[in-house]
Amino acid sequence: MAEQARAIQTRRTILLAAAKVFEDHGYKAATISEILAEAGVTKGALYFHFQSKDDLAQGVLAEQVDSRLMLPDRPSKVQEMVDAVMLHTYRLQNDPLVRAGVRLSMEQQPGLDRSGPFRQWAEVGTALLTQAQAQGELLPHVVPSETADVIVGSFAGIQSMSQSISDYQDLSTRVSALLRHLMPSVTVPSVLASLDISASRGATVYAEAFTLAEEQQAVPA
Repeated sequence: MAEQARAIQTRRTILLAAAKVFEDHGYKAATISEILAEAGVTKGALYFHFQSKDDLAQGVLAEQVDSRLMLPDRPSKVQEMVDAVMLHTYRLQNDPLVRAGVRLSMEQQPGLDRSGPFRQWAEVGTALLTQAQAQGELLPHVVPSETADVIVGSFAGIQSMSQSISDYQDLSTRVSALLRHLMPSVTVPSVLASLDISASRGATVYAEAFTLAEEQQAVPA
């Protein structure tokens, strides 16, 4: 168990180092030597976990959807979808791995497959909106997959704008405004009236998700 824990920690150390180098220099300019120096590990340790710079980039990209943080279940699936957006917003502001992954997602670099996070978030949104539709939470014209794509694409633009203007300091406020504009066009009035899309929502959901993750880890296998 101790050896497994060390391996997990080493992998995360390498990912954090790669995230910093990718965020500072971008994918094309980043080098394995810089990542090794930042991580303070041997080349053998790095290649045990990751086969190449591209493999490292995919590892950082995958951190945007963290399976360790389970989204709290809500009776309203529209609220749950809002919570997914606000949780990602909070993590983008506070987690260097997520920031680096988003930067990689937005980079126009040939040879780097950046589609994974966009597809994953669209799948998450489509699933939640499909459940919301079955519960009568959406307006009749809504197509869940189409709306999910609009939300993911709009978020990508808003986060890019926030990064350029304030280095993400105003991101939660901007995303809250985005949702205030989008939700009335897809949600029935009775559900819309009860939605919490405040700028502080992400921190609240993160605290809940973190507690759930800790409780799950404490349960014996």
